Amino acid sequence: MRTETINKNDGNQRLDKYMSKRFKTMPQSLLYKYIRNKCVKVNGVHGKENTYVYAGDIITYYISDEFFVKKSSDFTSLKPNVSVVYEDENILIADKPAGVSVQPDEKQENNTLIDNIKAYLYKKGEFDPQKENTFSPALCNRIDRNTSGLVISAKNAEALRIMNGIIKDREIKKTYLAAVHGVLDKKEDVLTMYLEKKQDENIVKVRKKSNADTKTAVTGYKVIGETKDLSLLEIHLITGRTHQIRATFSAIGHPLLGDGKYAVNKEDRKKGYSFQQLCSYSVEFIFKTDKGILNYLNGKKITAKTPEFIKLFE
Repeated sequence: MRTETINKNDGNQRLDKYMSKRFKTMPQSLLYKYIRNKCVKVNGVHGKENTYVYAGDIITYYISDEFFVKKSSDFTSLKPNVSVVYEDENILIADKPAGVSVQPDEKQENNTLIDNIKAYLYKKGEFDPQKENTFSPALCNRIDRNTSGLVISAKNAEALRIMNGIIKDREIKKTYLAAVHGVLDKKEDVLTMYLEKKQDENIVKVRKKSNADTKTAVTGYKVIGETKDLSLLEIHLITGRTHQIRATFSAIGHPLLGDGKYAVNKEDRKKGYSFQQLCSYSVEFIFKTDKGILNYLNGKKITAKTPEFIKLFE
């Protein structure tokens, strides 16, 4: 028998959802078997799958000890390397350099952005994985490994839930800066594309018409700088799709400088540009509805440091 107390970050969720996060090595079939066989009590009463647990509730388990072993946290030994541009008690916004993965992937398993954010908060005493049952600081948005700029993370479960809703409901204005090849005829426009994701190739295809496999991608842009063969764009994402900016501008004949996935970048590499020159430059919160503990963010605008490729247009 073991007992634990539901903390603030674990509360207000179904028992089965909580246990799925709490016991990640436990097969789902076994998890539900334990519940059905009355091996889990909430405040002394046998719990059901849809029983809600709240902060302060006491959970009693009659399950195998092997599932209580906590995984070691590799990030605790890291020397934090994260550029924090905004931080409060609920969220942290980092300015990620190009070349760093936001989370583990096939190219980078350790020392990712989220690892460094966790290490930073651990060193500050704001996050201790041994005191949390299920929650750890998490990213609310993601950008490509070789895209630089702002990434939002949440320090607690309530902030994560609300921020995910803000992004989903598009109550946040994201502005990107990008250097693209060529001079655009239209200096300002809104582009609508239909993107089909090819998971095995890690690429999206632009289709002329919408179909069951495509997602609509809407991108607004404004030319804010030019040379004889390059344009500097301020880009506003109206939707947020995988590789939306890179695929969209390649499709209209103006691929991003350095992009080797949606264009041939042989000549760009000779000039020192081996990946897309793209920066998630600013975020501005524009709320239409109540955002609870994050209401104070309404109207706030956060900006990243100016990307190096801006110098091409000076």
